[in-house]
Amino acid sequence: MNPIGIIGGTGLTRLAQLAGQDSELVPTPYGAPSAALVRGVVGGRQVAFLARHGSPHRIPPHRVNYRANLWALHAAGVRRIIAVAAVGGITEGMDDGRVIIPDQVIDYTYGRAHTFFEEDLEEVVHVDFTEPYTPALRRELIAAARELGLDAAETGTYAATQGPRLESAAEVDRLERDGCHIVGMTAMPEAALARELELEYASVAVVANRAAGRADGEITMARIEATLVAGMERVGRLLERVLPQL
Repeated sequence: MNPIGIIGGTGLTRLAQLAGQDSELVPTPYGAPSAALVRGVVGGRQVAFLARHGSPHRIPPHRVNYRANLWALHAAGVRRIIAVAAVGGITEGMDDGRVIIPDQVIDYTYGRAHTFFEEDLEEVVHVDFTEPYTPALRRELIAAARELGLDAAETGTYAATQGPRLESAAEVDRLERDGCHIVGMTAMPEAALARELELEYASVAVVANRAAGRADGEITMARIEATLVAGMERVGRLLERVLPQL
């Protein structure tokens, strides 16, 4: 049985529920991934965990080697990925600690290596990206969240910005006008690369803070980290519930 891939973001550099762990740094044609793959079992299900920003957390979002990360998971036999991310909440209801299972993404990033299809091609390759997050995998996450009573937002559009700085209030106003509900820095090109490798991919996002212009006072890392403690505990419970069912 193929392992389920878990990509951990800010606030989730290790998976505490993972039993029988061993790790391996998987070489790729695109360089080294952010960290070694940590393999183990959660609820009887084989899992391969990768810390997106490294372990310890040290790689900023615009410097993550997304191609190497996705290639390493694919080479390890992963065919389904749950990507965890910390985000800012833009619209009403996207409050601190809220869990979101997004269904759409808008890419505002630039200058990132964003495709596997650019060299030594016999023909140009285009992939369908109408639904960037795999509907079947999203449905399983939503069902598990309902069983746990997590009150997760079951849809939402993720604005992927460049970082590492946070956005200005005017930029967040624009994102809201564009139809975005949450803002983060890592959804792209990660989701598109997963699609190019024909991997099922879904995201679980946690609101770490209200976005610029929506929060009271300055947005600080201390405040974000405090919020993520409780938020990632909810994510851990969600993973424990959904993984055995996949």
